[in-house]
Amino acid sequence: MQPIETEEELKKLIEADDWMMGILKTVESLQLPDSWICAGFIRSKVWDVLHEKEYRTPLADIDVIYFDKVNSLENFEKQYEQKLQQYLPNEPWSVKNQARMHVINNSEPYQSSIDGIANFPEIPTAIGVRLANGILELAAPHGIKHLMSGIVAPTPYFQKGSQMHEVYEKRVQSKQWKSIWPKLQIIY
Repeated sequence: MQPIETEEELKKLIEADDWMMGILKTVESLQLPDSWICAGFIRSKVWDVLHEKEYRTPLADIDVIYFDKVNSLENFEKQYEQKLQQYLPNEPWSVKNQARMHVINNSEPYQSSIDGIANFPEIPTAIGVRLANGILELAAPHGIKHLMSGIVAPTPYFQKGSQMHEVYEKRVQSKQWKSIWPKLQIIY
């Protein structure tokens, strides 16, 4: 397979995956405000391709995010997870409202879902995809170069010297990505 170098090529890779498109259509049907599917949903697909894996690496969860300042209580997220579970019961759904997730990172409130994505711990995880009126959109606030090159590095908020860098290091160690995708280059 040719290397993926552009956002358009990444979109084509996703569009060619019936399972991913089914997940995207299901999430689009909820009509959540400023919603995206993030992190491992995209990252694992790309890393599987980079490693020429024949089968999809199972996901711990499918991270669905949205941004709603008005209904920011966690119980709304659980209701959305239940709806998704009704539509596709065999998928590991995880729904989070980015209007409240800044508390987890001990940061300033996020202004949108993309602001939340930008503050994920790792650059190749800080990526989102969605269907908006049937059109595939990509959000990559730190670009796609790290993802496509198999480089794991912290986003600016989690870089060395910040109080959050230890969180990044612990997360990378706990995920044990190198055991699944040995070609990865992890930057501490």
